[in-house]
Amino acid sequence: MALVPLRYNLRSLWVRASSTLLTVCAIGATVAVLAGMLSLQQGFAVLFQERGRDDLAVFLRKGAKSEGESGLSREQCNVLQKEVPEIELDGAGKPLASAEVFLAVRLRKFDGGETNVAIRGVEPTTFAIHGDDIRIVAGRMPKPGSDELIVGEGLVDRIRNCKPDDTLRINTGTFRIVGTFTGKGGYRSEIWGDLERLSEALQRPVRSRVLARIKPGTDLAAVQTRYESDLRTQPSVQTERAYLATQTDRLSKTFSILGTFLGLIMGLGAIFTGTNSMLAAIGARTHEIGILKAVGYRPLPIFVSFLGEAVLLGLLGGLLGCLLVLPFQGAETGTMNETFSEVTFAFRTTPFVMLVAITFAMLLGLVGGLFPAWRAAQMTPTQALRRS
Repeated sequence: MALVPLRYNLRSLWVRASSTLLTVCAIGATVAVLAGMLSLQQGFAVLFQERGRDDLAVFLRKGAKSEGESGLSREQCNVLQKEVPEIELDGAGKPLASAEVFLAVRLRKFDGGETNVAIRGVEPTTFAIHGDDIRIVAGRMPKPGSDELIVGEGLVDRIRNCKPDDTLRINTGTFRIVGTFTGKGGYRSEIWGDLERLSEALQRPVRSRVLARIKPGTDLAAVQTRYESDLRTQPSVQTERAYLATQTDRLSKTFSILGTFLGLIMGLGAIFTGTNSMLAAIGARTHEIGILKAVGYRPLPIFVSFLGEAVLLGLLGGLLGCLLVLPFQGAETGTMNETFSEVTFAFRTTPFVMLVAITFAMLLGLVGGLFPAWRAAQMTPTQALRRS
């Protein structure tokens, strides 16, 4: 069974350039919306997950879903920092564990309005725990016990009074910005300072979490089970990677669902555009269809030929949609996370996003081309040649 040559379909698309362009643009616009939402989802998910570490443990209050809703007393933090044998020791024999306080406060943005910004009070050990994951890119480290802060690089151009040598008022305290740092995940959208000074300024006597570096092969489930019967603390404990994944799950799903919904709604319009384009093409090519049948081409090869032409239109639309999104690669935006504080993240148009977008576009072309292709295949030679 002979198939209709592909060059016949390519020539047809070129001859009907205006109709082809209309269909490709309709599909491209739909794909651009879907790819844009998926790029947001990828950027947000990767922001938190790509550098989460399995050798770091996060201790929260039992039942807390995030550090924003967690609360540990000083006594509980002392127990976790000093009595957990799975925590690694530094060169001086001290546990690599640090208590931290976390709170979101309202700060003014450069472009107007206010937003929640994460403030984190840390101990000097925090920097030893993170190692090279936290690096100063401008200025210097804050001195322990001082009213000095360092600001994540994601906030410098978004939030007022966050550049080195600026002063920032946080509740009852006035602090001086002495440096800018880069860090993994949402850290680059936070402001860090001394634990005790920020606890006092934020009027938050409890700690939000304990972060610790654990020994290789540690079973954190066993650690949690051990302390479930210890009425002094009873923490919830998980690796940093697992904790960061829980902070992205809800919003990542929201981006995916919203992108799919918008893609489907716009996709219906693209399907109708593609269907009308193919029906118009068949109406203008009835004599050609009649000749194809007269020279021996069977209905199935004609059906495959016209359906393939529709899929090719979808492919071209998918490529156009990806090209429309690519200029936004790396562009930063901000949103609220699970702790109700703003985090900045970048569009990431990954190969996965482009593959999904192009597959979706080809599916639009396939659905839009089914009826026209079937109609072309059902024509008899005499019907097709008789039409003007």
